[in-house]
Amino acid sequence: MTSTHPVRFLLALAAGLGLAAGACSHKAVESVSTDEDVPVGVAPAKTADTFEATIAATGRIAPAPGADWTITAPQPARIAAIPKNEGERVNVGDLLVTFDIPSLNSDLAARQSDLDQAKAHVDTSKAARDRIAGLVTRGVSPQRDLEAADLDYRQAQATATSAQVALDAAKLLSDRANVKARFPGIVAKRFHNVGDMVDASATDPILRVIDPARLEAVISVGVGDLARISAGRLVRITNPASGAVETAKIISLPAAVDSSSATSDVRAAFDKPTHLAVGTPVNAEIVAERKTKVTVIPTAAIMHEGNETFVMVAGQDDDKAHKTPVKLGLLSRDQAEVLSGVKAGDLVIVRGQQGLPDDADIAIAK
Repeated sequence: MTSTHPVRFLLALAAGLGLAAGACSHKAVESVSTDEDVPVGVAPAKTADTFEATIAATGRIAPAPGADWTITAPQPARIAAIPKNEGERVNVGDLLVTFDIPSLNSDLAARQSDLDQAKAHVDTSKAARDRIAGLVTRGVSPQRDLEAADLDYRQAQATATSAQVALDAAKLLSDRANVKARFPGIVAKRFHNVGDMVDASATDPILRVIDPARLEAVISVGVGDLARISAGRLVRITNPASGAVETAKIISLPAAVDSSSATSDVRAAFDKPTHLAVGTPVNAEIVAERKTKVTVIPTAAIMHEGNETFVMVAGQDDDKAHKTPVKLGLLSRDQAEVLSGVKAGDLVIVRGQQGLPDDADIAIAK
């Protein structure tokens, strides 16, 4: 009988410990002792000489204002000449399109005829006035004849002046039949050929000319982020296809936003001419804020629980994970500024921390 007392005592002790453990099981995650060390990956908190908070966005390549010209007919016409092909370069003054517009040609001829007749009348009325003036001087004709001749001459001059104005206007319209390049560039698109009949409408374009030396990035930025951006801010433009990165600067922000849209367009000019084609979709990283000498950690280490933001710090003396509340500052795509909670040199857990309880035994993966 006496030999069974130690066994009963151990069973009773085990049962008591079991009940006690069951009564406080909801606190077990706060401090545990694991049978095996949990493997984790860590990264040190560092002091960054310069730290940037960025805004990630998408955009497209577009010509700058004034570097994009879509040519249309001044009125319904036939294309008489279109010497430039798609992809060809053009210089200022190069002929791009000649329209055959019969109504302009006939009007120009009529205005020229009117001017010729008016000038002829000026010449004849002047000759008549001079002749009558001589007769008046000799006393052959009365003074009223000279006054009438002088009035006819002045009216002829006024008619000739009006005819010249009408001819100049007709020539101006006629010049619209010959479209010449306003700026150096390239023919981005050719919509018609010689002989085609075209309408005077934006829906019936003839050519699109752009200046590839003046291309910009049009970036769609969340309306809530616009207040963080100002002209001159650095932008990194990435071509998703090649991964190549080019730098640009913000040059304009919207004066007003569409209340029905979550984004608004911001324009950025490249620091050097880009080789990206118009319409190319790009990724943009806008530098919103910049600080110096700040403590930073990888964003992969940051965890949230309710309103609490924390990281798991690897204890360098006890090989345990310690839940550490942190206060964050600026955020970038892969790093965050830490205002309080950790210091440079602390090892924050960046892999394996999900579900890891406070004070868990860990093994840092090499």
